[in-house]
Amino acid sequence: MKTDIRFTHRDLVEKCKSGHPGSQYKLYSLYVDAMYNIGMRMLGNKEDTEDIVQDSFIDAFKNLSRFKYQSSFGAWLKRIVINKSINHLKTKRIPVVPMESHEYHLTEEVDEHVDVMDISKVKKGIAQLPTGYKQIINLYLIEGYDHIEIGEILDISTSTSKSQYHRAKKKLVELIQKL
Repeated sequence: MKTDIRFTHRDLVEKCKSGHPGSQYKLYSLYVDAMYNIGMRMLGNKEDTEDIVQDSFIDAFKNLSRFKYQSSFGAWLKRIVINKSINHLKTKRIPVVPMESHEYHLTEEVDEHVDVMDISKVKKGIAQLPTGYKQIINLYLIEGYDHIEIGEILDISTSTSKSQYHRAKKKLVELIQKL
């Protein structure tokens, strides 16, 4: 029988809800590295990431009574980290995605280049992307959100998410080809 992923670490979450000593630290220990990696991909800054991750855990533990197992605890916490990262970037007045007046559609030729790139070049290319493009690439390719979800997270339309993703992908291919 397959285990429902929504109930991963359920006993530990329930212990946290009831105030069991040490259970928050155990839950924190299980997820801190993954949440830090997400924050670093979004923010690219160690100090900001550490602050965002800490604030995310504090908010999660304060609001644990609202967690109803509609997703896994890790997915719920990940959403908190991503939202806090985006809000942090907005407060720094870094544009989420630079807007351009025209749509861009990738050709099959560009997609073929991406398939043959090695992963280290892709990582270096993502690191060089402007912040807005990096967010779209991270949310879509790495975090696995679809364009509807990205639109909700970034407060943009689904079509804007799609077009910005294609622009970010084009820019990423250009950067990788220069490496």
